[in-house]
Amino acid sequence: MEKKNIFKATWDLFKGYWSSEEKWKARGLLFVVIALNFAAVYLLVEINSWYNEFYNALQNYEQNLFWPLVGKFTFLAFLYIVIAVYAIYLRQMLQLKWRIWMTNNYLSHWLNKEVYYRLQVLKSDTDNPDQRISEDINQFVNLILMLSVGFLKELTTLAAFGVVLWNLSGVFTVPIGNYEFQVYGYMFWISLAYSIVGTFLVHLVGRKLIVLNFDQQRYEADFRFSMMRVRENSESIAFYKGENSELSVFNDRFSFVVSNFWGLMKKTKLLNFYVNGYAQLAVIVPLILASPQYFSGAMALGGLMQTISAFGRVQDALSYFVTAYDTIAQLVAVVHRLSGFKEHIDEVSSVEKNIEVKEHSCGDLVIKNLTIKLPDDKILLNNCNLNFKEGESILVMGKSGAGKSTFLRMLAGIWPYGDGEVIRPKDENMMFLPQKPYLPLGTLKAAICYPSQAESVSNFDELLEKVGLNKLKDSLEKIDDWSRILSLGEQQRLAILRAIIKKPKWLFLDEATSAMDEPLEKEMYELLKTELQSTGIVSVGHRSTLKAEHNIELRLIGDGSYEQSEIKH
Repeated sequence: MEKKNIFKATWDLFKGYWSSEEKWKARGLLFVVIALNFAAVYLLVEINSWYNEFYNALQNYEQNLFWPLVGKFTFLAFLYIVIAVYAIYLRQMLQLKWRIWMTNNYLSHWLNKEVYYRLQVLKSDTDNPDQRISEDINQFVNLILMLSVGFLKELTTLAAFGVVLWNLSGVFTVPIGNYEFQVYGYMFWISLAYSIVGTFLVHLVGRKLIVLNFDQQRYEADFRFSMMRVRENSESIAFYKGENSELSVFNDRFSFVVSNFWGLMKKTKLLNFYVNGYAQLAVIVPLILASPQYFSGAMALGGLMQTISAFGRVQDALSYFVTAYDTIAQLVAVVHRLSGFKEHIDEVSSVEKNIEVKEHSCGDLVIKNLTIKLPDDKILLNNCNLNFKEGESILVMGKSGAGKSTFLRMLAGIWPYGDGEVIRPKDENMMFLPQKPYLPLGTLKAAICYPSQAESVSNFDELLEKVGLNKLKDSLEKIDDWSRILSLGEQQRLAILRAIIKKPKWLFLDEATSAMDEPLEKEMYELLKTELQSTGIVSVGHRSTLKAEHNIELRLIGDGSYEQSEIKH
């Protein structure tokens, strides 16, 4: 993303919530937060005036005013504390509501139209969508509220204390030759010039932090993801004795984390040197500027302390971008990540499905003039015409890479590359079983019934017995990671149970029995035929023994052609 587009990208991310169905509640809450910040500024002005009264009373030894002024300060300070606390509390409430809305919005778009799947197929450079949704949204909302509300508060502070500082500064006479120039509110102008120069210089010192913050988040996420992959594939790695290889990957990815963090440390060190030096210099500058009027007797001690306090407030307000530069750099990095993710979602969502899917109430499966392609336009299947009757069983075979699994993806409606027409039953009458079933975290009951609710099934013991998993009867209510506990063959048998529970008109198995031995595989197909007598079955497989369980063979050649033949038993 080009730098000139960062404001547009921020606005695109910002405007959604504030024009949504929650906009009036959000705007009302934001109004209260801003009003509380304005009230806090007003109290700071009152405390600034208190400095004048208090220190003048001290200078004049007016003991009778001491305790009343201490009481006044206590009241103002207590009120300021309450307002400041609730300003932050309500801002955090707004932050939470905004984050909930954005998270739901991103999740719905990510899951809509199989975008999560298409991103893997088409956009492999979309790294760590989980991090973008869980962390980046939270950071964006937090940083944008903190910076925008902070900016409004500092702007109000500048207006309020700018007037105070202007009035306290009086007139400064500058003799030049035979002329005398009078500068009104000279301390305000000096503060303004000091802040402008400081803001320009802090950008020169800290601008590289934007890229470094962006890369740091990416490297951290990549490092976490590599460890998560080991956890998910622990058994395979253990069989391969791949610990040293994985350690090498960890070290490589962690080296990027460390190297980039060193760069962050060095740039942050320079920025901190500058920011702290800038802040400390701002302490002595008002003293030097106000000292001539104080020593001449034109300003009392209270006026001097009030001037120093007002100068500090004006200086803080004008120097907002100096002190907040690191935060702004983080925000820019977050905007780059979120807007990039959003662009990829929009891009893959806009890919039109030229394969027209028509649903009908009968059970036949008809394919007309179908062409299936890869994202690079390579043709896997060309001008395919098929007509399968309800209840038929078809075995799809072919060499590896010929497009067998992609053929099933097309029938499922999740593969967008190609054209033609598919006439099939409605989605609820179709079911697809992949080679590795997905088992969600939770109870075994929920894993068996996924994605339906477990409450819709009552005969779990009977079902488990049918697929030879009696040992799991006592674990139905147990919550665990079942994909880790069960073998792949056992997981595939649970997937068979899902089909028996759903009873679809068409069942598609993508090597869904590959982890079973041949006798068990035959037993599962016989079970399907018994339990789902009117269901059509389309299987992808390599074993020749599967031919005994089907009556039609569809062989994909790999060059775009195919062969269909009847299997004789």
